[in-house]
Amino acid sequence: MKSHDICVVGCGYVGLVTGTCLADLGHRVVCVDSDPSKIKTLLAGRSPIYEPGLEPMIRKNMKARRLFFTDSIAKGMHWRGGRAQVVFIAVGTPPRADGSADLSFVETVTTEIAKAMTDYTVIVDKSTVPVETGDKVSKTVARVNRKGVPYDVVSNPEFLAEGTAVEDTLHPDRIVIGVASTRAERLVREVYAPIKAPLLVTDVKSAEIIKHASNSLLATKISFMNAVSRVCEAVGADVDLVAKGMGLDRRIGHHFLRAGLGFGGFCFPKDLEAFYWISKDKGYDFKILKAVIEVNETQRDWVLRKVEEELWNLEGKRIALLGLAFKPNTDDMRYAPSVFIINKLLERKVKISAFDPVAMAKARKEIRGIAFAKDAYAAAKDADCLAVITEWPEFTKLDFKKIHGLMRTPVILDGRNCLDAKALRKQGFIVRQVGRPG
Repeated sequence: MKSHDICVVGCGYVGLVTGTCLADLGHRVVCVDSDPSKIKTLLAGRSPIYEPGLEPMIRKNMKARRLFFTDSIAKGMHWRGGRAQVVFIAVGTPPRADGSADLSFVETVTTEIAKAMTDYTVIVDKSTVPVETGDKVSKTVARVNRKGVPYDVVSNPEFLAEGTAVEDTLHPDRIVIGVASTRAERLVREVYAPIKAPLLVTDVKSAEIIKHASNSLLATKISFMNAVSRVCEAVGADVDLVAKGMGLDRRIGHHFLRAGLGFGGFCFPKDLEAFYWISKDKGYDFKILKAVIEVNETQRDWVLRKVEEELWNLEGKRIALLGLAFKPNTDDMRYAPSVFIINKLLERKVKISAFDPVAMAKARKEIRGIAFAKDAYAAAKDADCLAVITEWPEFTKLDFKKIHGLMRTPVILDGRNCLDAKALRKQGFIVRQVGRPG
C-alpha cells in the first residue's frame, strides 16, 4: 500500500476511531482537537471515550510512531517535516432547536484548514452533514484560500456504530466517497486501499444524502417494530415471533427488527431531525420521519405503563434500573432512553436505584435524584420492580435466584426482551416483555 500523511480534525467517536484505524492501516496520522484536556488524555495513551478495542490500538500506534495528537490544525497538517495531503473533518454537527444541523464547527475548522494549506489538499467531510455542505465547505475554502492553493472537497460518510466502531471501520459493509475530480478519487482510494470492502464512488451530494437516508431507514425499521409490538400486546401475539417470520423474507432481513424501548444515542435522533429539516427546506414534507420520531418518543413510556399495571400506586415504590447507556458496549448517555424513563418515574415520586457496567461516571453527570448502585444486586435490594433498560450481556447471566431473595416484589420488566422469561417465571418472577404475552 501507499502510505500517506493524514490529519483528522476532531477526536470524538468518529474522528478518534477513524484516525486510529487509519494509523493501524499504516498511514501517519495526526489527530487534532481543540479540547486540551482531551489531548492530554490521549497523549497519555488513554481514550476519552469507551469503545472496545480502541485504547490498546491507540497505544500500539503511538508506540509505532504512526499516531500523534495536537490541539493545532496548522501543526496537524504540517507535522514534523510531513504535510497532510488528506484532511478529514470529523467535528460535531449538533442539532439546533428547529432540527437543522449546526455547522459552525465545520465552518471554523474549514477556515483553519484553508489557512494552513500550502499544496494540493483533499478535504474530506467525515462528519454527518446535510446535503450541499460540500458546496459550502468549498466556497469557504475559496474565500480564505487567497494564494490559490489547489484543493478538492470529498464527502466520505461514516457508518460506524458505537460499541463496534473499530470493527465497523476496518471491516465495513461499504465505503462511500463523493468526489468531483479523478485526482481526489485516486488519493482517497489509496487511503482506503488496505480495506477489503465495496467502494462506491458518487458525486458529493449523493454521498451526503446516503448517510442521512441510511440512518433514517434503520431508525424507521426500529420504530416500525415497536409499533408492531403495541399491536401484539393488544391481541396477545408475540412480537419476537412476528419479527422472526418477517426477517426470513430476504427482501426485509432480520436486522433492526427487535422491539424494545426505542433508539437513543446521538446519531439516529439527530440525523432523523436533520433529514426531515433538509427535506422540508427543499419543499418536501417527509412525514414518515416525523412518525418515526413520534413512535420512538412514546415507546419509552412502556416502562411507566407496565409499572403502573403491576404496582398500581407508584409514590414511594422502589424501582431498580439495569442499564443506563443508550446501548451496550458504550458509555454514551446522549439521548439515552434511561434518562427519559427516569425523569418520568421521578415525576411520580418513585425511588430509583440504577446500575450500568460502564456508563456510571457519565450518568452521574446527566441524572440527579437517584441512587447509583455498585452492582445489579445492590440495585435490586428492596426493589418493588426491576427494569432492564439496556441489554448488557452480563445482565442475562445474573443469579436471579439471589435477586429474587433481594427484591421486595419479584416483578421484572424486560424492556429489551433479552431475558429468559420462561425460566424466570419458574423461579417465581412476574415478567413483562415488550410485545410479548404473559
